[in-house]
Amino acid sequence: MALQEYVGAVSLEVDSREIEITSVNVTTQSGRKLVKTMNRKMRAKGFSRGIVTFELAVTAVVPLTGAPIDWLNIEGAKLTVQPVSGAGKRVSYVDCFAMEVSEKYQVEGEAVIDIKLAALTRVEE
Repeated sequence: MALQEYVGAVSLEVDSREIEITSVNVTTQSGRKLVKTMNRKMRAKGFSRGIVTFELAVTAVVPLTGAPIDWLNIEGAKLTVQPVSGAGKRVSYVDCFAMEVSEKYQVEGEAVIDIKLAALTRVEE
């Protein structure tokens, strides 16, 4: 059985500055909604099309030195998921903006910050 390679690198770029990411959770919503109608069978009859949305839950490590990052005012950021070897498709989420920020401190481990972002566009490169 041959070994397989998987996607392995994620980078978040804010104002031409790369931020260290420890985890990313991407949620894509199709925008379709169930249409309920009054009919004899008492069931929905179809759906309506809406706008596709991309929500990203990102966990980043808090840097000790360097210019502080204004996490809550992130706008126009780009998040890229790519294979480490360079083979395969890169997926980028463009024009990301922060919606929610929460900080987490633990006894063991580094301080991290959780950022909930929304992206306007998803691009396969």
